[in-house]
Amino acid sequence: MRACREMGLATVAVYSDADRAALHVLYADEAYRLGPAPATQSYLRGDLILDIARRSGADAIHPGYGFLSENADFADACTKAGVTFIGPPASAMRALGSKTLARQAADKAKMPRVPGSVTGLKDVDEAQRVAAEIGYPVMLKAAAGGGGKGMRAVTGPEDMPSAFMGASSEAERSFGSGEVYLEKLIERPRHIEIQLMADMHGNCIYLGERECSVQRRHQKVIEEAPSAVVSEDLRRRMGEAAVRLALSAGYVNAGTIEFLVDAEQNFYFLEMNTRLQVEHPVTEMVTGLDLVEMQLRIAMGEPLGVRQEDIHLRGHAIECRIYAEDPDNNFFPSPGLITRLTQPGGPGIREDSAVYPGWVVPLDYDPMLSKLIAYAPTRLAAIDRMLRALDEYVIGGIKTNISLFRRILTDEDFRAARIDTGYLERLLSTAPAADNKTEVPEDIVALAAALFSASTQLTPSESEPTQPSRWAQAGRQEALRA
Repeated sequence: MRACREMGLATVAVYSDADRAALHVLYADEAYRLGPAPATQSYLRGDLILDIARRSGADAIHPGYGFLSENADFADACTKAGVTFIGPPASAMRALGSKTLARQAADKAKMPRVPGSVTGLKDVDEAQRVAAEIGYPVMLKAAAGGGGKGMRAVTGPEDMPSAFMGASSEAERSFGSGEVYLEKLIERPRHIEIQLMADMHGNCIYLGERECSVQRRHQKVIEEAPSAVVSEDLRRRMGEAAVRLALSAGYVNAGTIEFLVDAEQNFYFLEMNTRLQVEHPVTEMVTGLDLVEMQLRIAMGEPLGVRQEDIHLRGHAIECRIYAEDPDNNFFPSPGLITRLTQPGGPGIREDSAVYPGWVVPLDYDPMLSKLIAYAPTRLAAIDRMLRALDEYVIGGIKTNISLFRRILTDEDFRAARIDTGYLERLLSTAPAADNKTEVPEDIVALAAALFSASTQLTPSESEPTQPSRWAQAGRQEALRA
């Protein structure tokens, strides 16, 4: 919506009952109720969304990150309704958005991929047969969607029945399709992805890579760009392979090809996300491009405004996904009222947030509160800048995972970029080091804030006979904080 405003475009938001007071509803020029909180009765109802588009006069729909963002039937329905879908055409989405069909397309493009099935599994027996052929451990994955939903690691045949049912049920709830497939679980790889953009005129470019190896239960936790281990040559080879696959499918708009990279710098196609991703800000920071604006202009029929030779990565960006969850209680969700909020700022800090004081975090959806991004000339400088920003970040009333990021960013292995997709689980299995940062109880902080507020509201005659110097004022404020 920010990109729309900069381009002079009016915006319309849709919301469920649980999101009635969400920030995107307050920010939009217009907002319309979809239905009750369950996604199957609101955000997954394409017919309701198109009816709102008709009533509001909207001529284009940006599907965001989840729900219908990779639903080819919804893209088709938009076209039939005369509404522009801001994303790839349904045909390209079907060819690449489905993980199984994308694996078939990778075979045709002679792109190396992770061994496993290239079609959805019919039942547990077929899953066990394929797993026996490629060898355990294996990974069950949802054919649609992403974000770690509908995924289960399976270490032996005895675990397959429960894992299959769990993955399929979660995929059905999250994406409206219970289809799952299976692939070999490659141990200790790095998860590195290529961002690409394609227009309607046959132009397609790649915008460098993002490293997303810091994951918990297959859900990305920290993303950074560029990767500390990707050379110019590897970036070019991965980028050109990604563009080749996208062009072969007639792809248009933003997309991401995900790869696993081993210690010898071999890369294997994992899947394609046929949408904009949560972590796109780190690419924006190192390329200087607004990817959402590019999406809008591509959907309008404009050619890409940049060529491959115009893309130069500068500096380093890191993103932390701030969640309403308790890292000291097995990351249990922590919905509730936001009672207080201090957001970080300063040089090189960007916060994409849905949080404001007085907002109630619902239990119905993904508990991500904001994305905090730090940018600096080097990776270590970006890490230190992020630590400073995390120290400034105060979200009162609920638990958050901010303490987890402090632990990661001060860890010796992370700072040295010795990471892979199992890094975070290993870190969490060890006892945390003593934290030098003393947590101040919330009531004490509130009391100090009240005293500070009262002191600044006194008139000069009530506080001091003469105006104190600024140094004295600063000293007094520090004393109140102590």
